[in-house]
Amino acid sequence: MTRHTLNWMALFAVAALALPGVAAAAPGMEKNGVLVDSAGMTLYTFDKDAGGKSMCNDDCAKNWPPLKAMAGEAAEGKWTQIKREDGSMQWAYDGKPLYTFVKDKKGGDMTGDGMKDVWHAAKP
Repeated sequence: MTRHTLNWMALFAVAALALPGVAAAAPGMEKNGVLVDSAGMTLYTFDKDAGGKSMCNDDCAKNWPPLKAMAGEAAEGKWTQIKREDGSMQWAYDGKPLYTFVKDKKGGDMTGDGMKDVWHAAKP
């Protein structure tokens, strides 16, 4: 390989490593009146959550993965972080913990909205 090729490869590697950190800095955004994560996946709230505490753990969290907050990410405005039962951190919006749904396969899917009358697409 030439030095020029190695320089480009190094540049792409640095960009690839930096991008997840950039996306993680903004836990979510609004799209069509619904909160979505940085990948465009619908975010949900759970009616059984109360007092800034997640009631979705173990098997529930396998189907409804929490929107994880990573070390160093700062809460801002209505975006806050809560500590989960397992000690990990989760994003919340306006005090409500946020989740994705395993049956949503692509950005814009909202298959979990209204599920069992306790799961709802999160709205700002």
